[in-house]
Amino acid sequence: MRGVKTMTKIFVDGAQGTTGLRIFERLAQRTDLTVLELPEERRKDAAARREMLHTADIAFLCLPDDAAREAVALAQGSRVRIIDASTAHRTDKDWCYGLPELSAELTARIASASRVAVPGCHASGFAALVYPLVQAEILSKKALLSCFSVTGCSGGGKPMIAQYADETRAEELDSPRQYGLTQTHKHLKEMHHISGLETAPIFSPIVADFYCGMAVSVPLHTAQILRRMEPQGLQEFYTAYYAGRKLLRSAAPQEGAADGFLAANTLAGRDCMEILVGGNERRLVLTARFDNLGKGASGAAVQCMNLMLGLPEETGLTL
Repeated sequence: MRGVKTMTKIFVDGAQGTTGLRIFERLAQRTDLTVLELPEERRKDAAARREMLHTADIAFLCLPDDAAREAVALAQGSRVRIIDASTAHRTDKDWCYGLPELSAELTARIASASRVAVPGCHASGFAALVYPLVQAEILSKKALLSCFSVTGCSGGGKPMIAQYADETRAEELDSPRQYGLTQTHKHLKEMHHISGLETAPIFSPIVADFYCGMAVSVPLHTAQILRRMEPQGLQEFYTAYYAGRKLLRSAAPQEGAADGFLAANTLAGRDCMEILVGGNERRLVLTARFDNLGKGASGAAVQCMNLMLGLPEETGLTL
């Protein structure tokens, strides 16, 4: 019937995990979307999932990697556009990497894509810091980098959240804990792939006793930079590179760490990212700060959906 607007049908496959729940919460507030749901007893039923995937206009996959691949197979023959929050397709050449701020070209590709892979949280911060420097030839592709990242316990999903919430937990959980000690963290592959570097960085993730938020940092000697720049010049570079972006901005150190301490949970509950440059004329520390469940997961997924629907990318998100 003319004059009746058909709302976009959305299906969240795996709505029980932390990312899926956050996506579902965001979509529930929207009046321009219809969210399709499966009864609890059928959410792992392959036939029911296939029916939803073939009915939906856009599907979010918030699943383990193998289950995400299974969902893509179930969707074959449909017109559904898929946004995958798992690790399964982030370096797949047939999928679009879902970090639109990296370039205008990537933004346009996401808008028209049928398959989009949401970046990993640690990888999002690393790419936002390093990709622009490599593209602008400020940093050589041959640079050997290291990266450390402090994140809240929600990054480990429900099992880790429960571990930290347990009143009888081990004393070790009172202290920040480094992991990924074998240098095989699942985000390393995409960090290497998307940054443009010839060699993957040394990556040291750290989980601490707070719920959500993260700070991803890359230390540099200014001697590593091809166009010698001190902190202010590099901060101005990021400001210009990300100009006009609603969800990613460059923040001056006095604004982001006024007391000399940079907290990882400052942007908890928000869907944006801040870039901060600290250091001096010899040594620099580049930091991306954001919510691992926001711009690092569900917020990024909804941002990609908005672009795919031709909407302002910040629609329904918290800045």
